[in-house]
Amino acid sequence: MLQGKIAVVTGGTRGIGLATVKKFLENGASVALFGSRKESADTAVAALKAENPDYRIAGLWPDLSSAAEIGKAFDAVKAEFGSPDILVNNAGISATDPLYTYRPEDFEKIMGLNVTAVFLCSQAAARLMREKGGGVILNTSSMVSIYGQSTGCGYPASKFAVNGLTKSLARELGKDNIRVNAVAPGVIATDMMAAVPEEALKPIIDAIPLGRIGQPEDIANAFLFLASDMASYITGAVLSVDGAGRS
Repeated sequence: MLQGKIAVVTGGTRGIGLATVKKFLENGASVALFGSRKESADTAVAALKAENPDYRIAGLWPDLSSAAEIGKAFDAVKAEFGSPDILVNNAGISATDPLYTYRPEDFEKIMGLNVTAVFLCSQAAARLMREKGGGVILNTSSMVSIYGQSTGCGYPASKFAVNGLTKSLARELGKDNIRVNAVAPGVIATDMMAAVPEEALKPIIDAIPLGRIGQPEDIANAFLFLASDMASYITGAVLSVDGAGRS
């Protein structure tokens, strides 16, 4: 579905990001994954290469708070594979701090990675995509951007901002043949969920009509569809992939 395409996936070393990288590779794309550290990026690339030595994959570790570093990383992608056709803004952090003890610096940190980095990476990618004649920008949102959550207001606020960026950039970049969409995952079986005790997990699952928590591959499949030509007339959408669950 992505034969010959070039993709960049931030937060691509584990969980949803790694599943998306693998899905894109399986569907013919060349992929540059961005990790937070050289070690994690190298480990992810090595594991994927071990699965299939023919995968066209590269790992980078730019500081996503720095426009200059992001620019250099995209220049490296262009030199390695060519200008990107697809960007998946997946890097992010969550929080559960109650308002009364929420430190301003922690709020700023979550907004920096979850919002500002999305803006900076989208800007860098869009400049290259416009030169190329078009592309696709995809963002990882969350079900809590729609329903909120009981603590950690910075996380749903950041994802609400991601939805706003998605819809606004879709309107702005449509003239350049750049589509912009988001996926809003529900409860997904990532490292964070693995630490939840079984007795706490059961009521969460019971509240999901499909009767299970999602897998990273469920989100990767949504990204694959939105990145492909099958979604050529879809832009500005925030696609919920949550089993009809509610937080």
